[in-house]
Amino acid sequence: MTPLTLAVIACDVLEDETRHLARAMPHVREIIMLPQGLHKEPLRLQREVQSAIDRAEALPGVEAIVLVYGLCSRGVENLRHARCPLVMARAHDCVTLFLGSKERYAAYAREHPGTYWYTPGWIKTGTQPGPDRAGYLRALYAGKFEADDIDYLVDMDRQGLAHYTRAAYVDLAVGETARGVAYTRHCAECLGWSCDEVPGDASLLHDLLAGLWDEGRFLVVPPHYLIRLTADDNIVEAVAPTPDNR
Repeated sequence: MTPLTLAVIACDVLEDETRHLARAMPHVREIIMLPQGLHKEPLRLQREVQSAIDRAEALPGVEAIVLVYGLCSRGVENLRHARCPLVMARAHDCVTLFLGSKERYAAYAREHPGTYWYTPGWIKTGTQPGPDRAGYLRALYAGKFEADDIDYLVDMDRQGLAHYTRAAYVDLAVGETARGVAYTRHCAECLGWSCDEVPGDASLLHDLLAGLWDEGRFLVVPPHYLIRLTADDNIVEAVAPTPDNR
């Protein structure tokens, strides 16, 4: 069956992987990339994705919109779309897209609590825990806060990472794996954490872009329906519009 013509809305953390896979998929008509880190500001994430959906729905010929996102701090809930179905993987965050399934992600989390994930896209930002993070934060806060406040915020960030004990690197064999592994190991050494290199699995991201949307791995949201968090392993569901949520 010929796949639907797609517009893809993706987080920059998966830009290289998304573009690499989409090169072999002529039905992917448009790729819209959004800034990394928006999960830290769910309302901004929702605004940015909504604007991208509006842009995608205005493109003639686009038949469905793929979100290369997980639930991401619930930032994808309540998105509005009138013409095209939205499609996303059943995932809490982008790590599931690197590991290939929510089941594999859950199993790793059970076996290795306290894991902080490193991926090529996140490493590029300089925000991963390690030798570059404090400098990144100080540059980010410069001009916005007084020196004492900056010291306090950097220390609070350090304390927020205190429950992590393990760095795990995963990629989809796009880019320089050896450099990513070496950087992750260096960060782990600086922090006194253990380190692991986890093989990636591109099948979930590939099938999301290819239009192979089985119900167990993907959510297809009809026009006017909303994405909502579930209380079970499905992670997300499509909710019919009502007078209260139109």
